[in-house]
Amino acid sequence: MIIGIGSDLVDIRRIARVIDRHGDRFLARIFTETERARAERRAKSVETYAKRFAAKEACAKALGTGIRAGVWWRDMGVANLPGGRPTMILTGGAQRKLAALTPPGHDARIDVSITDEFPMAQAIVVITALPRPPQAASPD
Repeated sequence: MIIGIGSDLVDIRRIARVIDRHGDRFLARIFTETERARAERRAKSVETYAKRFAAKEACAKALGTGIRAGVWWRDMGVANLPGGRPTMILTGGAQRKLAALTPPGHDARIDVSITDEFPMAQAIVVITALPRPPQAASPD
């Protein structure tokens, strides 16, 4: 079952201006260390930051909170699974909100799609609740 859907579209040039103006202060406030390390390894780091910014906004919308109600920027981090598929790692208030939204007996899955076509970056986040498989009975 779908718990939430969020999307966001950002202008890459706007993110570039904010980075130029506020530099490390902005980056440290918004992005996790993992996100920053990944972006700095890329030739087009601004585009990478813009896509992750959009993903955070989309995730906050999927949680139904926006960036408030105890959900902060660095509570949501874009990470890539071993096959490369992006997902979100939630901590703090975002993790608590997700736990409250997830029905008992289910596990949450966060699917993320991110893309850019200069000058825009876009992200879509879908949060689903998947039933946990039944536990095998232990032999007596």
